[in-house]
Amino acid sequence: MSEVQLNKALTPLMLWGLGVGYVISGMYFGWNLGLEKGGTYGLAIATFFIIIMYCTFTFSYTEMACAIPKAGGAFEYANRGLGRHLGFVAGIAQNIEFVFAPPAIAAAIGAYLNLLYPSVDLLVFAIGAYIIFTGINILGVKFAASFELVITVLAIIELLIFAGVALPEFDITHLQINPMPNGFAGIFAAIPFAIWFFLAIEGVANVAEETINPQRNVLLGFGSAIVTLVLLCVLTFVSAVGVAGWEAIVYPQGSNIASDSPLPLALSRIIAEGHVLYKLLIGIGLLGLVASFHGIILAGGRATFEFGRVGYAPQLLGKVNTKFRTPANALIANMLVGIVALITGKTGDIITIACFGALGLYIVSMISFFALRKKEPEMERPFRVPLYPLFPLTALVIAVIALIAMSYNYPVLALIFFGIVGLSYVYFLVFLNKKMSYSAL
Repeated sequence: MSEVQLNKALTPLMLWGLGVGYVISGMYFGWNLGLEKGGTYGLAIATFFIIIMYCTFTFSYTEMACAIPKAGGAFEYANRGLGRHLGFVAGIAQNIEFVFAPPAIAAAIGAYLNLLYPSVDLLVFAIGAYIIFTGINILGVKFAASFELVITVLAIIELLIFAGVALPEFDITHLQINPMPNGFAGIFAAIPFAIWFFLAIEGVANVAEETINPQRNVLLGFGSAIVTLVLLCVLTFVSAVGVAGWEAIVYPQGSNIASDSPLPLALSRIIAEGHVLYKLLIGIGLLGLVASFHGIILAGGRATFEFGRVGYAPQLLGKVNTKFRTPANALIANMLVGIVALITGKTGDIITIACFGALGLYIVSMISFFALRKKEPEMERPFRVPLYPLFPLTALVIAVIALIAMSYNYPVLALIFFGIVGLSYVYFLVFLNKKMSYSAL
């Protein structure tokens, strides 16, 4: 008897909504912490190179996603191109990214709602959000993606309204106020916050197995999403910093503690906090957090599901719910791990660990790209990356430099990340590798 399969229901428009939705919270919070490290110029330079990395990576990754439309994404590509050892490493890096990014966003959602309802602890809101959006994802991928599309469109409209309010107050001299407070070293320290602008867009590949005609539609979803996100990144960065300089959107007035709310801080320099437009913009702004939180839960569930389906994690995680045809067990497991991370209260550290996972994923993915081109030149590739080998090589080089720079600037967090990967790999060698070798005989 054949196992229950994932439901194919996603259209190009839904994939665009997922791609933008995974990422859009990065426009609303977190990125401004890079200004504290690098100033306007430092974060701008870091973001410039990260945009190049993501554009070249996305088109290279799309080639593999269209050729191998499986829920495991990078894990599947590395497993096929480099073998199960590096496939396992790619899968662990992917899971670290998708499991650690949601708790950071959940903390922001909790803090946001706590401002409106200070009598309720932010953890109550954050854990409640986890339960609600995990439940929505369990109910069905089409329902989850449709919901994601709606809130993503609303979140984009909010960013455009913000820019419409902020740009009339733009002054280019504000971009030149204390532009590099920590010199060139600040560029490298700002890297994880530049990555946060785009983190998780590759999650589109994890729903390829649930996409109608993935060989065509994954390209349309990926391509339109990255173009949208680059435009929103530049627009948000320039309009926010241009209001009163970078310090105005990092530190609340009278405080030297960095804030997670750059857009409200910028707006407070233009209109009164009691103004109806201010309240409207801040209210809609919550949707940006919800869009990414919900979308990354969706993609992360697929990554964990595939890990379980091939036997690299408990097989229970690789089961499809018979009623809803979604990876319910994987979604619940990710939620439980995320809640544990959330309770630590280390939002900035969680963001950085997620970025380490992303860079590890990008590096192994691009190596897999070259391996697949060499090992399987005759594989059907409905889409081929332009300017080969320049695009994948550029993405690989920038990702390696970024990983080295982050390891230097955040050595303790690097140790935690590589420790998780290392211990997981030891588990693989001791408990899984021999078992798989015997089963293959």
